[in-house]
Formats: sequence, C-alpha cells, structure tokens
Amino acid sequence: MNVISGFVLVVLSFLEIVFEVSAILPSPHNLTLQTLNTQYILRWEWEQQTLANQNITFTAQFLPAYKIRRKKQDWKLVCNTTLDTHCDFTNSQLHYQGIYLLRVRADCGGESSEWVQKEFCPHEDANLGPPSKVEVFPGNGLLRLWISDPLTSNNKSMREKLLPSLYFLIQYWRQSQTVVEDIRVLETSQNDVTLVNLQSRTTYCVTVRSHIDFYNKTSQFSPVLCMKTTGQIPVWLVILVVLPVLVVLSISLYRSFPLIKSTFFPSAQLPDSMCPCDSYGPDWSRLLAPETQVEVFCKVEVCPKAIPPEVQTLPAPPDCPGHSHQGSRDSGMYSTEGGTGQLGVASGQMGVATGQVKLAERGLDSGIGRISSAPSGDSLNGTP
Repeated sequence: MNVISGFVLVVLSFLEIVFEVSAILPSPHNLTLQTLNTQYILRWEWEQQTLANQNITFTAQFLPAYKIRRKKQDWKLVCNTTLDTHCDFTNSQLHYQGIYLLRVRADCGGESSEWVQKEFCPHEDANLGPPSKVEVFPGNGLLRLWISDPLTSNNKSMREKLLPSLYFLIQYWRQSQTVVEDIRVLETSQNDVTLVNLQSRTTYCVTVRSHIDFYNKTSQFSPVLCMKTTGQIPVWLVILVVLPVLVVLSISLYRSFPLIKSTFFPSAQLPDSMCPCDSYGPDWSRLLAPETQVEVFCKVEVCPKAIPPEVQTLPAPPDCPGHSHQGSRDSGMYSTEGGTGQLGVASGQMGVATGQVKLAERGLDSGIGRISSAPSGDSLNGTP
C-alpha cells in the first residue's frame, strides 16, 4: 500500500514538473489568414509580456490534409526561428483546390511551446480580388470598358487556370454635381464591354467587382472611374457660346479700325522724288570684306519738287510812232538792263514786257524811244 502511494506521488510530481515547464512558454493563439487570390499570410498572436527578457522565435509548417493519418508526417518548413508574428505561405506552392494544415509554435532557449494548427482550403477560404485594371473609353452616347482579370501572385489570370466560371458585376451611374442618379448594374463574363443608351456629353462613373457563384465569393469594388460621353453639340449651345464671341470681336475691330487705317493707309504720302541709296556711289559696298556681316542702312533724302515762278502775262504795249524799228541789238540791251535776259530770249515779246515792268518799278525809263530814234548803224557807245 505504501509502495502504491509512493508511486502515485512520484507520477504526480513528474506531471507537475512537465506542466510547469510547458507553462513557462505558452503557445501562439488566435491564428488568422490574410489572403487575396493566391497570396496567403498566416498571422498569430502571442503574450509578449511573458518572458519579455528572452529571445522568442517562431516556427511555421504546413502539411496536406490527406497525409495527417500517416505514421510519418513530413511537415514542410516555411518559417524557421522568425521574430515576426506572421509567416508568408505564398511561395509554398499550395494548390488552389487542395486542403492543408498550417501550424506554428514558439521557441525559446531550447524550449518549445505546443503546436497550434489551422485548416486552410484556398479555393474556399482565400479572398477573391477585384479586376486588376479597368479602362474606360468615351463614345457617342456610350462608354467602352476593358476589364482585366484578377491576377495570381505570378501575374497570371485567375480565370484562365483557377476560376473559369469567374464573371464581373459592373455598376455605373450618372454623376451630376456630386449627386448619384440612374444607378445600373450589369453582369458579364466578357473583358470588352460597351455601356449603351447613355446620354450624350454626360459624365458617368463606373466600378467593377469580381464574382464566382461557387462558395458565393465576391471581391471588393475596383476604384471608381468617371468619364464624359461624347456627342453632337446642341444648336442652342453653339449660339449661346458663339454669339457673345462675335459681339466682342466686332467691338474690338470697330475700336481698332482707325489704328489699322492709319497704319496701312496713312494720309501723309511720300514725295515722288527721292534720292536712291546708290547716290553715294556705286562702289561704296566694295570697301567691305565679302565675309563681313553688316547691316546696310539706306539714307533716304527727300528732294523738294521745284515749283516754277508764277508768270503774269501783261498786255502788249501800244505801238508808238517812230518806235516801230527794233533791232536784235536793242533786244539784247533790254534783256541786259531788265535782268530777264534768259527769259526774254526764251519767250520773245513776253520778255520785253517783263523788262519794261521791272524798269518801271525802278523808276527808270525803258529807253525804247531813245534807242529807236538813234540813226541806223550808230553804236550804243557813240556820242549823242
């Protein structure tokens, strides 16, 4: 009896020691998965206040679920002695249609906590991502959309390999001064989609999300894109815009007309006679070297036009008796005394009349009578 009691005490003591050792290093808890298409990150929590002065690391592994009943379980190591409270399983080649067991434990100074595991099926548990890209092109009363498929971690289409039944939910509406109007929804499996029956020259906003009916998985909406449709401009709008412009242009032209006229049609005209630039000599430009780059200035001299003096025609003097004889020598004397010799030679009797007027103004006798009464052949320098 005493032997049995002693054995029980020993077993209880051993179990107490084991419990105390395991209680020193608690296991991680609250395991969660952060997923998007084929990106998988396992996260967990751990009581950081426990053994805060020691270096705590974590180990994470995975195993296909169908191997759990085997005697030899070959767990695949993903994260070893990591200080983070998460582990990335994206590059672990987990099949999208498979079922896996993920587990994690804490390690410290050769001691390890108990394993904590979580079952994971990517096809069922992984979140579906929105379209990788949405482009909008405007048209006449329509919008054309190009929707790119969600992508895997290797930038491959999710629909081509993993989700052939994937389709898109398109939501679009008319945007009018921050007011949402005429909301519409369209389901399509096409990447090239045209939204028709839209108002011309009107702004519409579009957002798209992915969806699969299996497990009823729906992604978040893509960023909202707004675009204005095209179309013909109404006639009343053209008149409303063009008419004020025409009025402003007409007023501007009317006010600037005097300036334009004075610039292109000046009232002051240049004289007909102008001295050309080559009046300085034909060879003046030869003084410059051929390669010399100079600016040639032309000096323009305005030559006033000579206006002939106004000639007044006087009536011919009456013929006086005894004065009808007048020789060429008399005419020469009149031209000399009157100062109008050249004019007298050129104009004949008009020069004689002009000479008489000039002498009359000086108070001198014209001397016509004296000259005509002189004997024929007498010299002007002879004695009277």
